[in-house]
Amino acid sequence: MKEATGELNMTVVTIIAIGAIIAFFWFMWPQIRSTITNQWNNISNDEGHAD
Repeated sequence: MKEATGELNMTVVTIIAIGAIIAFFWFMWPQIRSTITNQWNNISNDEGHAD
């Protein structure tokens, strides 16, 4: 019985951890995408102005 309880606890911890990671990216993704887009635009603009 202790093994089953340990497996259940580990499953719950895993589900909570995955949920926390998904929640983090759910709220942070717009900012991350904006940062990536800005960096991409800066790199693209810098290549056009090379002397």
